[in-house]
Amino acid sequence: MLIWINGPFGVGKTQVAHELCRRLPGGFVCDPEQLGFGLHRMLPGPLRGDFQDLPAWRRGTVEMIDRVLRASAGPVIVPMTVVDPRYHRETVGALRDAGHRVHHVALLASPETVRRRLRGRSVPLLRGEDWAVARIDGCLEALRRPEFGVRVVTDGRTVPDIAEEVARGAGLRLTPSSDGRVTQFLRRTWVSVRHIRIG
Repeated sequence: MLIWINGPFGVGKTQVAHELCRRLPGGFVCDPEQLGFGLHRMLPGPLRGDFQDLPAWRRGTVEMIDRVLRASAGPVIVPMTVVDPRYHRETVGALRDAGHRVHHVALLASPETVRRRLRGRSVPLLRGEDWAVARIDGCLEALRRPEFGVRVVTDGRTVPDIAEEVARGAGLRLTPSSDGRVTQFLRRTWVSVRHIRIG
């Protein structure tokens, strides 16, 4: 099964994906952003734009996720913002057409909540968040369209709570978590550190 977690940049997709992975036996996080950054590194600066505009990214994303799904015994979790309906059809739609069971969920929050979360994860010396902030309103508006399916509002909620709702919607049961507040904080911090982008 594929769980595709959509949502605006900074809403908490990666944190929820890793919580699901940790609590779903055999789970694996497959992050198409890695492919996008790899494609960017192959291009000179003036040719770098939104890597989702590259057909190679859309085809490569489908090919890689399809390969992982066919080899995986557990659910594959993809935290990736895709709000262009055409690109959604070429990625999520293509994986459905290939016969995979896909549960697509859009994490939503108020613009104020998303901006606050972006500020909290920002490392100014390494990577500005201006690009993500400028796209918050457009992402939230697009994700309310019917083709983006199930929506989960995340304002004022914990990562484990959101993960529980996503799993229930997918018909899956998470293993119990005995993490206290300190352990939860350390896990979230580690995930954030691992996903700092430079340049």
